[in-house]
Amino acid sequence: MRIDVWLAGALALPRAKVKELLEQGAVRIGGRAPRKGDRTVAGARVEVTLPADDPRPVPQPELPLRVLHVDAQLVAVDKAAGIPSHPLRPGERGTVVNALVASYPECAEASADPREGGLVHRLDTLTSGVLLAARDHETWGALRDAFSGRQVDKRYLAVVTGPVADEGEIDLPLRHRADHVEPALSGGGREALTDFRVLARAGDAALLEVRIHTGVLHQIRAHLAAIGAPVLGDLAYGGRPHPGLDRFFLHAARLGFVHPATGTRLELSAPLPPELRAVLALLGLRGVD
Repeated sequence: MRIDVWLAGALALPRAKVKELLEQGAVRIGGRAPRKGDRTVAGARVEVTLPADDPRPVPQPELPLRVLHVDAQLVAVDKAAGIPSHPLRPGERGTVVNALVASYPECAEASADPREGGLVHRLDTLTSGVLLAARDHETWGALRDAFSGRQVDKRYLAVVTGPVADEGEIDLPLRHRADHVEPALSGGGREALTDFRVLARAGDAALLEVRIHTGVLHQIRAHLAAIGAPVLGDLAYGGRPHPGLDRFFLHAARLGFVHPATGTRLELSAPLPPELRAVLALLGLRGVD
């Protein structure tokens, strides 16, 4: 059997990739570099040096990118629901970061992990709204410190069902369990603090403005579910499905912070997407301009 055919099967690689490895001298048989047409020899030692995966995000200029604000230090975008914030694996495509680094390639060098593409926080895949990234490492560090130091005002809009007070605070530690988060009633969880106020009611549904003071994964979803008012459409946390809504009703509406370079207050906002406005109209909920 030809060595390139054997390698493609043994390594589960495309023939083009095997050809590239052979041309780069990354394959050795018995200590020497074979040619593509050489045949395998029984008992011969085969050594292959595979290149490390490039962790940098793949630029995808064809993906839409709705920019809310951009300056020399940072860029804020309006993330659509259904799109992950950033890649989890080398070569992954279809995330906000893939679009971001196509327009602002310097973002890929700003964050400690290149996959994050300069993002200083994340939104769940099915959450829409304001997403912030830095264009240089100094700004990235300053913004990360602002988030961890609770110096960023993070406000969301959510529709919930079930009994809920006009306003309240949820101070409940959370811990990870497989693919979801739950209250850490016996200790050992991460501190999580959320407050909310009702903007409108209709039947058993309510439109909330939610503010988070910490940044635990799924914090809003887990906290609202814990008080018996899960987010509409959030099936993973006991939310009620809604006809025509293929996401849950959670939108990162506003982000406020002091600009790390200018020292001025910056208030960013993202409009409620059409599909969520349609849900408000169907439920008879008002309270959003």
